[in-house]
Amino acid sequence: MSGGWLRALTIVLLLGGAAAAAHTGDDGPRLPCGTAPYPAFAEPGAPPNVRAWSGKAAQAWTPPSCIGWAPKEADMLVAVAGSFRHEGEIDAVLARLGAISAKKAVRYWSTTEKAWKPLVTDAYALGSADAASKRADFTPAQWVAGQHLYYAQSDNRTAGTCVYREFVRSIDRDRVIVETDNISPLKKMMVTLFEPGAMQTAYVIERRAPGVWNFYSLTRTRMASALLPTGGEGSYVNRSVAFFRYVAGIPTDQEPPAAR
Repeated sequence: MSGGWLRALTIVLLLGGAAAAAHTGDDGPRLPCGTAPYPAFAEPGAPPNVRAWSGKAAQAWTPPSCIGWAPKEADMLVAVAGSFRHEGEIDAVLARLGAISAKKAVRYWSTTEKAWKPLVTDAYALGSADAASKRADFTPAQWVAGQHLYYAQSDNRTAGTCVYREFVRSIDRDRVIVETDNISPLKKMMVTLFEPGAMQTAYVIERRAPGVWNFYSLTRTRMASALLPTGGEGSYVNRSVAFFRYVAGIPTDQEPPAAR
């Protein structure tokens, strides 16, 4: 399953879901790029550690050199840091990441509707950036450093289908770093919520020890207009945690949700 859906699936921004205020009293997220991550990785079997930042903290954050993001202001940053048990090799993890069509089975807790809901209504891999170039799901062999992979998906919070791009920043038998963004705008009721490239996710999956893997994802968003509401932290968090659960082989609708 592609990490890019972490960005696209946070589109509850106009629904006003309630959540706790985002963090503003620290230096922001820290990806596991040669330094200890923040938040720290949770232990296998425990809920992932989650943090969110908005306001000045999100605007001032500078991305590390291990990902290709340019510095720019953001409305919201959401980081998820967990770990999971997996006795096999990275190929099985890559198969999950590439199973674009399986996203239709993933569920998240809607803080607005107070119920478990499908994360996407449709999703499929693409052979190019053309939304008409539908193809089969990606195989582990297609996750190659420097490769761009494309997919399309529909969300029940937005209008139409959006195309996303995944860039494999680096990969070996113990670690993969992927960056994703939307390459078409996300709209609702003919209003553009996010311009191309305004919803980004970077994620790192790495072997910590035999049978134990770390997972870290960071989502950065920027609304198309300052007049649009950024929405509640809880919806971003629950959608991001749903992706972690899928990768970790945890039921995505397992109680309790990260944010009620």
